[in-house]
Amino acid sequence: MPLKGVRLRIYPTQLQIQRIESNFGAVRKVWNLMLAMQKDRNKNNPNCRFVSKYDMNLFLPLLKKEPEYSFLKQAESTSLQSAIIDLSEAFKKFFREHSGYPRFKSRKYPRQSYRSTCVNHNIKQLGKNYIKLPKLGEMRFKCGRNIPETIKSVTIYRNLAGKYYAVLLVECENQIFDKTQVTVGLDMGVTDLIITSDSVKYPTIHFDKIFAKKKLHWERKLARRRLLAIKNRAKIKKLGLVDPKPLEDYKNVQKAKIMVAKYSERVANQRRDYLNKITTQLVKDYDVIVVEDLKIKNLLKNHNLARSIANQSWRMIRTMLEYKCEWYGKKLIVVDPFKTSQFCAECGYDDGKHELDVRRWTCPECNSDNDRDINASKNILMKGLEQAIVI
Repeated sequence: MPLKGVRLRIYPTQLQIQRIESNFGAVRKVWNLMLAMQKDRNKNNPNCRFVSKYDMNLFLPLLKKEPEYSFLKQAESTSLQSAIIDLSEAFKKFFREHSGYPRFKSRKYPRQSYRSTCVNHNIKQLGKNYIKLPKLGEMRFKCGRNIPETIKSVTIYRNLAGKYYAVLLVECENQIFDKTQVTVGLDMGVTDLIITSDSVKYPTIHFDKIFAKKKLHWERKLARRRLLAIKNRAKIKKLGLVDPKPLEDYKNVQKAKIMVAKYSERVANQRRDYLNKITTQLVKDYDVIVVEDLKIKNLLKNHNLARSIANQSWRMIRTMLEYKCEWYGKKLIVVDPFKTSQFCAECGYDDGKHELDVRRWTCPECNSDNDRDINASKNILMKGLEQAIVI
């Protein structure tokens, strides 16, 4: 059975919030202790064997017996084991892919999370709008879809705006879409978000501009309040009366920070919803989808277009198409974008590089009038079909 994630907006009571925050701290402490142990072992003896997740799990009962770490007894037990598993996977990724050495976690980071495994049905839906969670009990939630019965685990996290969410890992059957026997090539653009080889254009919606004024208002407030707090801390420090409190303890600074995060979250949610609708429709309408392998990092070096390119979320579109094609029994092909906007899709003539302001051009060979983006999407489709035949 395939696994999928279902995100819920949860509404914990004050007591449940205290337990969630306490669990964040316990998981963070276990991660930091195990990471410190691994670093000290490697520092003392670089040739020593890496401590596996099974061996690290043996330390948990010993830690709970220590008076200093007695608070770990109150934490959800599988969440502590999950932290060890995550640390082990981070080290494996570091050794195999050289991705980066695992880092210590800080309570100052606004996004905190922990993962609990479902044991003896301790995670289950109760009625329409309530769910039972480990160590937390019943909790009200909102979700735009039905929750499958088989739940494997839950990840509870707090986002930058201070809201709480639960992401359920569930087993569910794939809903295979009907076969349409139609193929399509997709060209990613700035003026239009997606251009298909069928001459369909999905427009770009600038969600960031919808809340731009309100977000800018709170960003300016945050900058002023942070500056005043820094000056206040400097005065107290200069007088030497008491230790100045950190910026995290200034309530007006935190309020402005949360408001900025809320507007950023609204923009991200609207963009994600728009992309989900487009990609689901594409997967439903076409059996084979061909996209170009864009190097976003290189494209962002163009400072005139960097903001516009970043707001298009091309990588998110590709990721959505990848997992949705796998879910619904469709095929995704990724091709090299080299010269896809230069060749004429009708005769294959190479007309050379065109400036970005050239949106239409006439082929000197076959005199066909080409729309730059539609022509590129047709070339992408042909490249993908050739690549599929070779494979």
